[in-house]
Amino acid sequence: MRFEAPETVEAAVSLMAGEPGEARALAGGTDLLVQLKSGRVAPDLIVDLKRIPSMTAITQEDGGFRIGGAVPAAEMLEHDALTAAWPGICEAAYLVGSTQVMGRASLAGNLCTSSPAADTVPAMVAAGAMVRIVGPDGARDVACEDVPSGVQKNALKKGEVVDSIFLPARPARASDAYLRFIPRTEMDIAVVGCGISITRAADDTIAEAKVALGAVAITVQVVADAAKAIIGTRLDDAALDALAAACSAACKPINDKRGTIEFRTDVAGVLARRAAKIAYDRAGDAA
Repeated sequence: MRFEAPETVEAAVSLMAGEPGEARALAGGTDLLVQLKSGRVAPDLIVDLKRIPSMTAITQEDGGFRIGGAVPAAEMLEHDALTAAWPGICEAAYLVGSTQVMGRASLAGNLCTSSPAADTVPAMVAAGAMVRIVGPDGARDVACEDVPSGVQKNALKKGEVVDSIFLPARPARASDAYLRFIPRTEMDIAVVGCGISITRAADDTIAEAKVALGAVAITVQVVADAAKAIIGTRLDDAALDALAAACSAACKPINDKRGTIEFRTDVAGVLARRAAKIAYDRAGDAA
């Protein structure tokens, strides 16, 4: 097995594309190193992305934020402007693992691992995040929800890496929230995760919303009916009931040791109600 640490995106792509065997990008390594140690993977080449300056930078762009593919969660949590604009994204990043894991793990790595229970993915999807993928044929921007294609499968082609994730500019009176349920108090895998982004109109009705669920299907679920249920409302009880029902109806979960199908389906609605209230209140504070 070879290990390379290029200093440009172009060099990383060239290495990944030119490897005749299996090549893996290392953004943080918190998943890849565990897989290596357990013998689940044995790539011919590992390409470390953390020596590429753009990959480890958070920059403001067009009123939003571009987060490099290897930026660790801990660095995001120390970025005051980012945490103020996208508190739900940062809540999800804080839940990725222990303090040590947050010092390495990245949004891009969490996304490309494509676990159905990934915490940051529903939050990014609700935020309308765009993913810049760079490969031998150039760069392409893809909606976050279109990257995971199955359990531990993603839409990246041979030689491609995630260069960055773009969080768009926030309109006035807008915010987000992310909540999950886990069996333990910390450092566990989500039974259900829910990300919601809300924009309030001048009269405090909801003008825009996006709702995304994790751990209830093989990929993150965008629940359009849940967003429709609360748009035009001030998030009264009837709207919250409709939101919860739509989220539960969108679930396609499995039974496992962390929860039953029935439990996950119910919890999805409960978390959606709670996350919507938090995002709605934050949107009012952002006026």
